[in-house]
Amino acid sequence: MKAIIVEDEFLAQQELSWMIQQHSQIAIEACFDDGLEVLKYLQNHRVDVIFLDINIPSLDGMLLAQNINQFAHKPLIVFITAWKEHAVDAFELDAFDYILKPYQESRIITMLNKLEATAQQQHAQTQSAQSTPLTVNLVKDERIIVTDINDIYYVEAHEKLTFVYTRREAYVMSMAISEFCSRLPEQLFFRCHRSYCVNLSKIREIEPWFNNTYLVKLRDLDAQVPVSRSKVKAFRQLMRL
Repeated sequence: MKAIIVEDEFLAQQELSWMIQQHSQIAIEACFDDGLEVLKYLQNHRVDVIFLDINIPSLDGMLLAQNINQFAHKPLIVFITAWKEHAVDAFELDAFDYILKPYQESRIITMLNKLEATAQQQHAQTQSAQSTPLTVNLVKDERIIVTDINDIYYVEAHEKLTFVYTRREAYVMSMAISEFCSRLPEQLFFRCHRSYCVNLSKIREIEPWFNNTYLVKLRDLDAQVPVSRSKVKAFRQLMRL
């Protein structure tokens, strides 16, 4: 993984750099103390992760993160700051982690391990996606409709039948949901409930529900998909909650 550090306190920058080098295989490509300089750098350089302070000159860390979130390739962002009050805003920007100063080495090590595990998982998913069929056959009115995998929003079990929902259509498959879901790529679809499987890329909103579970709302559809208690832990890991 390639990384940059954005930190205007020299000693903090050096301390974090040392910990990263000691406890990971992450390569630090550059260090910055100014937000605008980071934007200029990212125009011509691609990195995997940014260790980002909030209180920096020219363009503060939150505004910088908002700009980075508009990139086609979005690096993972780990906020490193003394400010507790920005944590909620940071995670709304899909921050990977939020580390408070002064640094605790054990906390840094845990975060670095998570980063490298995520990188390995993403690489494995990319490799798997390259060999995964991009279409699936759906049935409607005795016709076989060859459908792009990504057009499927979610799947729902109805006794021995499986209902498959796209943006505009609903299909009824004469098979159990487990059989149908076995045809879908695991890196894109998650069996969130014994009766439901959801396309992770279609999730618009995650709403807390009773017994520490969730209701998932999807883009373009009014449907709500439940996440069962037995699937909550895996779901939280997948969605970095």
